[in-house]
Amino acid sequence: MARYLKTVSTRETTQSAPIPGTAQVPNSAGGFVWVVNDWVRLDRFLVLGSEGGTYYASEQTLTAENAEAVLRCITADGERVVKRITDVSEAGRAPKNDPAIFALALVTAHGDEAARRAAFAALPRVCRTGTHLFHFAQFVEQFRGWGRGLRQAVSAWYTAMPARDLAYQAIKYRQRDGWSHRDLLRLAHPKPTGETQTALFHWMTQGWPGVGDAPHPDAALRVIWAFERAQRATSAAEIVRLIRDERLPREAIPPEWLKDAAVWEALLDEMPMTATIRNLATMTRVGLLVPGSAATARVLAQLTDAKRIQSARVHPVAVLAALVTYQSGKGVRSSGEWVPVGQIVDALDGAFYAAFGNVTPTGKRWLLALDVSGSMHTGTIAGVPGLTPRIGSAAMALVTAATEAQYTVMGFSTQFVALPISPRQRLDDVLKTMDTTRMGGTDCALPMVWATEQRVPVDVFAVYTDSETWYGDIHPAQALARYREQTGIPAKLIVVGMTASKFSIAAPDDAGMMDVVGFDTAAPQIMADFAVR
Repeated sequence: MARYLKTVSTRETTQSAPIPGTAQVPNSAGGFVWVVNDWVRLDRFLVLGSEGGTYYASEQTLTAENAEAVLRCITADGERVVKRITDVSEAGRAPKNDPAIFALALVTAHGDEAARRAAFAALPRVCRTGTHLFHFAQFVEQFRGWGRGLRQAVSAWYTAMPARDLAYQAIKYRQRDGWSHRDLLRLAHPKPTGETQTALFHWMTQGWPGVGDAPHPDAALRVIWAFERAQRATSAAEIVRLIRDERLPREAIPPEWLKDAAVWEALLDEMPMTATIRNLATMTRVGLLVPGSAATARVLAQLTDAKRIQSARVHPVAVLAALVTYQSGKGVRSSGEWVPVGQIVDALDGAFYAAFGNVTPTGKRWLLALDVSGSMHTGTIAGVPGLTPRIGSAAMALVTAATEAQYTVMGFSTQFVALPISPRQRLDDVLKTMDTTRMGGTDCALPMVWATEQRVPVDVFAVYTDSETWYGDIHPAQALARYREQTGIPAKLIVVGMTASKFSIAAPDDAGMMDVVGFDTAAPQIMADFAVR
């Protein structure tokens, strides 16, 4: 009898074996977990992408595996895939738009006729800038040729855009990935809708023979005139005048003038929020942002305006990346150095939480359990240098901690330990703490085991992990069942997936367990809604 009891148990099964009677499969670490369905996998890919890979899978392998899942979704319901792509992209829920563009290109090649039509119609909604369109062209050539439907879709991207907006796109996003507007216009053959568009297409494909001293009389073409004048400018004063009078963006300014503080001060007048955040280091390095300056006050006003951050759809990963880089005082990919302005670092910290939007407190008791194992210390989120899943999990958890009154933050690998982090700390200090936390194997059951042994009342276990669990003597789902049984608390489990893998520790047939995608801007509110339902 003892042998039977040791061999088969549905109440306590070692993680190196599947729970009897379930559809568990081995994960990449050798433990047994569940496979999320392809639609969850699609969401993970759209939000997290596959840049940097994971501890167990290279970037190429992870991309290929996700592409297969996307293709299965396209086969099942291509129009639903297009809607999901559009929803995630337009709402700014993902750190980068590249996965959405990649998936849209797949639909144009492998969807049925209705799905392809939907994908072509969604092109301007997903590819909102010239750079997005160039990425799409690069992706789509991997999957299909330039048929009539594709040519018409790209043509419509150009012809349907208001002339002034198209002129702005033409000077701001001139080329990327080996593609230019000239290349796409020659492939798509759009028919201009009027004289202004004809002139724009001519400039994008052939340029203008000369540029006079007087601004162009056509309002839409005036910005093209200003761009051409900027390329010939001989003084910073002339560049500043063109920026202020014609609203030229940074991308239209020759590099030699981007070392001048006066030029950056002029650019700051019309600079979008995301560009401001991205260029904080440069504006500090050239001497524009210094303590007490008017420019610093303007930047601080922007960074502390929660409504402006949300309306600009600034993604928290962009803020987090800026915070990590800016406070370090040196570039990740360059040799540039600067002295950070402390007020700006503090403002970035607040902007990170604001970027998630307003999250409704639940009044529930939360245990925020962060996987600090070795596999979480490899790879990156959205390709951001240094932003590993382990560091990202701390940032995500603090969004809930900043909202809820009752929470405990713990870390686990093969042990379960308190983490000395709090939303009252500045986020860059929290990330440093996470980066030096000890790591080992993975036992995702530890949060529930610990709460059971210590008799800690918990309504919601939020586990931030890659689900590469293998070490424990009991599965997380079994540990949760035991906790419910022994405490009488109908506790819920939310698995926050921090990589775009196919694994989850959440049992798919348990209504009290749910998967969400890490760094989806909608995730904190989704978690709150699940906690109270």
